Amino acid sequence: MQTCWLIFTFTILLCIIFTIVKSLLSSIFNNPKNKKNHLPLPPGPSTLLVLKSFLIFVWHRMTVFDMEPKLRDLKTKHGPLFSLGLKSKPTIFIASQSLAHLALIQKGAVFSDRPSSQNAPLLKIFDSNAHKISTATYSATWRLLRRNLALEILNPSRVKSYSRARDWVLSLLIRRFLDEFPEPIYVVDHFRYGMFCLLVFMCFGDKLPEEKIRDIETVQRRWLLSLGRMNLFILWPKLGKILFGRQWKELLRVRKDQENTFLPLIRARITKKSGVDYGNKEEEAVAYVDTFVDLHLPDENRKLNDQEMVSLCGEFLNTGTDTTATALQWIMANLVKYPEIQDKLYEEIVRVVGLPQPLAPSFEDDRSAILKGVVKEEHLEKMPYLKAIVLEGLRRHPPAHFVLPHSVTEDVELDGYMIPQNATVNVMVADMGWDPYVWEDPMEFKPERFLNSTIDSHQLFDLTGNKEIKMMPFGAGRRMCPGYGLALLHLEYFVANFIWNFEWKAVDGVEVDLSEKQEFTVAMKNPLHAYIFPRVKLV
Repeated sequence: MQTCWLIFTFTILLCIIFTIVKSLLSSIFNNPKNKKNHLPLPPGPSTLLVLKSFLIFVWHRMTVFDMEPKLRDLKTKHGPLFSLGLKSKPTIFIASQSLAHLALIQKGAVFSDRPSSQNAPLLKIFDSNAHKISTATYSATWRLLRRNLALEILNPSRVKSYSRARDWVLSLLIRRFLDEFPEPIYVVDHFRYGMFCLLVFMCFGDKLPEEKIRDIETVQRRWLLSLGRMNLFILWPKLGKILFGRQWKELLRVRKDQENTFLPLIRARITKKSGVDYGNKEEEAVAYVDTFVDLHLPDENRKLNDQEMVSLCGEFLNTGTDTTATALQWIMANLVKYPEIQDKLYEEIVRVVGLPQPLAPSFEDDRSAILKGVVKEEHLEKMPYLKAIVLEGLRRHPPAHFVLPHSVTEDVELDGYMIPQNATVNVMVADMGWDPYVWEDPMEFKPERFLNSTIDSHQLFDLTGNKEIKMMPFGAGRRMCPGYGLALLHLEYFVANFIWNFEWKAVDGVEVDLSEKQEFTVAMKNPLHAYIFPRVKLV
């Protein structure tokens, strides 16, 4: 295996040298002095230093998360706007709130494309030729797909229609908690399973058996784990297939398994909506799959095919499950670490809802046998401290430290520098939330920072960044995550109900560790392990 990596690294080195020579020749024969604009590129390290760092990156199989300290060093040296790579096609990093606002909001139309690497042969297979909201180019097709999700699934009235599903998932999680009581529990698997059940219901419109949900979860987890191996085939598709043929076949097998798992559910739902075996009132909420039937792709004058439906379902499940489960774990970890904050939140919930109701120690799937009372969604609007805790969790522990890469559609000036057409642009999300010039004691967990009395309690903080960016855990501008409102609702709903029903305590002698590690999201390196005690004696 080591020999294989030596050959691969040497081949990469030759490819890079060839690319550098090609870039130099291009710069000679296409003299920038002949161009109207003489603005320089953002500053950055030399090409040789970037090459050295890249080889280290490949050799140690590092992730962008592992490179964050180096990127922060470059930010300190070169400023909040810096570049890496070749002048012909640089990678730009933005690390300040004002520049992010300038790029993503004020010049959003230019900065809203995706890099051409998103359309590499592998991604054409996995993303159905980039027919997904997150990877589609800035086009009429992308606008159609995003508008469909935003209007048909994520609009407030539609989100409200899934309230029974949220109650159902809450009951599932409480049952799982009580099954392990009085032993301490590792919560992350429970959180992920609960969010996945909820998103599966919203996607396919059915409360599927646990075995089927596990099948979907397994194939999605395999897909996520395969993302790290994709980089080889995105950068050098032909070379990667030659050197890593077995891995290439495995990736194709993962995709095929995803199709075999999703397509029967998609077809069954479409048949059911056509009038066959439909009538259960509990299934009247619109499912994401329902919205696919009448979509007509404007750029290609056709409807969605099976593979595109599978890709959209996979995207919906992935983006809504791991990010929310990760954020939920970070928030609960801080409430365990700082019991005084947990106590203050519990007091707020009791003031709004009243004391919790007794929980049944054993019950069937009927949620009425599990929960005699629930913190309802209308209660959440009256809990500013709950909202502040959720916002502080997202600021201090954003599930992703970088937004998905952007690309510019034309040469554009930014802060006195030239961002050339097709350049890749990365925004350093975590650094914005931890900026000491914007946030006092940024590494501390202080929800009170969001309780500004001059701000309407129903709109504590503008996460869209339309007027001003201070933090952007969901991105900003035209490519901002369309599901941020749903994510906030889920976080507030589950945090409130968890704290209302249980007191959460650290395991004796085990300190809550807030160290990070890179998975699909930036998760806890040592997952939360805590005791939970029912607030009211079991009946």
